Amino acid sequence: MTFSIAARCEHTGQLGIAISSSSIAVGARCPWLRPGVGAVSSQNITLPALGPEALDWLEQGLAPAEALSKALARNGFGQYRQITAIDHLGRTAHFSGANTLGTHNAQSGEQCVAAGNMLASAEVVPAMVQAFENAQGHLAERLLAAMQAGIAAGGEAGPVHSAALVVVGELTWPIVNLRVDWAEHDPIGELSKLWGAYQPQMQDYIDRALNPAQAPGYGVPGDDR
Repeated sequence: MTFSIAARCEHTGQLGIAISSSSIAVGARCPWLRPGVGAVSSQNITLPALGPEALDWLEQGLAPAEALSKALARNGFGQYRQITAIDHLGRTAHFSGANTLGTHNAQSGEQCVAAGNMLASAEVVPAMVQAFENAQGHLAERLLAAMQAGIAAGGEAGPVHSAALVVVGELTWPIVNLRVDWAEHDPIGELSKLWGAYQPQMQDYIDRALNPAQAPGYGVPGDDR
């Protein structure tokens, strides 16, 4: 019911996940990121606990494959889970249990790992990896390019209704955290529109948080700076 890509920017060290699903509010359950540590997508028959637990193991220095193995072993029912991980060094791992739904696939690429289940075709995942590797620009833009490539390759077997995009950098909070919790049509397109609106303001929100006295004005009624 879900396809996703987790990735690292080799230039900035930022980590990000883009994800879409036929289920409502996929961004509330599946993407988990920790600055300076890694990014984990827990999907298929989702157990949200796998995300933070795998990140805990990554933070302790385990490689992604070991971190996923530890998290899956602790929680049981691992054969129902599909999970991917990338760490702050760009190392990746993925796991798809025997009970992963429908046509499914997972593949690591250069600084990225993609996976999906209930896909229209197994070719969706390699199309996402290739698109990410060939895309330019901000990590968020490269992740969105991968998602659009996944849709172009067939996407899910049925319609998708939610999508999310999360990027973390050096700060303790995400610098990008955008969600489309439900759309009747094209949530990835709606997510791309959100990014287009948010990108010009992104640095302003960071500046306001770090140094309110020097931050730009809000440009709304009542802001007389």
